[in-house]
Amino acid sequence: MLLLFALLPALGAAEPPTFYRDVLPVLAERCQSCHRTGQAAPMPLQTYKQTRPWAKAIRESVLSKRMPPWHADTTAMRYRNDLSLSEVQRRTLIEWVDGGALEGDVKQTPTLPAFAEGWRIAKPDVVFSMPEPFDVPAEGTVEYQYFRVPTNFTEDRWIEMAEVRPSAHAVVHHAIVSISPRGGGSVFGAQFLAGYAPGSAPQIWKPGVARLIPAGAVLIFQMHYTASGKPATDRTQVGLVFAKQPPQEVALAVRAVNSWFEIPPHAADYKVEAQYTVGEGMKLAAIRPHMHMRGKAFLVRAVFPDGSAKTVLNVPRYDFHWQPYYYLETPLELPAGTRLECVARYDNSKNNPRNPDPDKAVSWGEQSWEEMMIGWFDVLVANPKTARTSSRR
Repeated sequence: MLLLFALLPALGAAEPPTFYRDVLPVLAERCQSCHRTGQAAPMPLQTYKQTRPWAKAIRESVLSKRMPPWHADTTAMRYRNDLSLSEVQRRTLIEWVDGGALEGDVKQTPTLPAFAEGWRIAKPDVVFSMPEPFDVPAEGTVEYQYFRVPTNFTEDRWIEMAEVRPSAHAVVHHAIVSISPRGGGSVFGAQFLAGYAPGSAPQIWKPGVARLIPAGAVLIFQMHYTASGKPATDRTQVGLVFAKQPPQEVALAVRAVNSWFEIPPHAADYKVEAQYTVGEGMKLAAIRPHMHMRGKAFLVRAVFPDGSAKTVLNVPRYDFHWQPYYYLETPLELPAGTRLECVARYDNSKNNPRNPDPDKAVSWGEQSWEEMMIGWFDVLVANPKTARTSSRR
């Protein structure tokens, strides 16, 4: 009997979660890449004082799985940038709120990941900015803007991290930074370097993989601004981290596009298809579907030369306001002749709350109230220079 009473404290309820010991590590791992001062999220969640007022909203978002946002079906593939909470993490946040959202002892804070000031990548080796700020009016349509930025690189540079940072997130619909070769300066034929869109993450490649910026190349900033009701001034930047040595594999961007479609008025489930055929063997590393306000779902299949097929991305509930690249946990081998088939679905009905006008037919266009259909792919090909070097060893 004495032994039983001695064990009672150990058999009691576990201590309720506290902010510093239990909650802050979850926020740092899953939320603070956006919910940080200077980033796109509407409020930072870095301190107890910042987080406590949002406790009930956090609980509701976690229960509904609305936050952290993740829209890909992970039964199709595994992705290394999956933001989904584990069951333990979900339970920790819910129990913290239910237990009174306790602060706890700051000394119990475990070691947390460090963020470079103002950046989500490591401290950039070089930062390129638009040549001058751009004033966005409070109202009206702003046509696409293009800015030409010379790199002045005297030798080829390999890039293992790249991040595009607007200074006025509220008015930047998207930004695409492309590489135009020496003597260039045109967006046509330029190679994608990095981009920004709602929900996008920086380009961070595994060791041995990098993008190439040739000597003398020019960076082209394609800027799509959307008036927000208030005048704003933006000067977008791109930060680059150099690879320490030439990579084994080169990251390239390709895409499947269909710009010849028209979605009828009131169509609730209109299908548009596009495909990209692989000309030489490569690996599929990442996928980003792109549609506008009427986008409903996006599916990508790899159809191999032997006739077999594999679903590589299924986004059953597309969100125009959250458009990340989905990075495959393990890049997928694509033999020559493989087709990447994309199926996009659109909801042009009145049941789509984001639909600007269900009475109108919709076709391809640059503005948000028009539509697009693009499957962006990052693929990896062997670097011929390092491949030759490795074969001689």
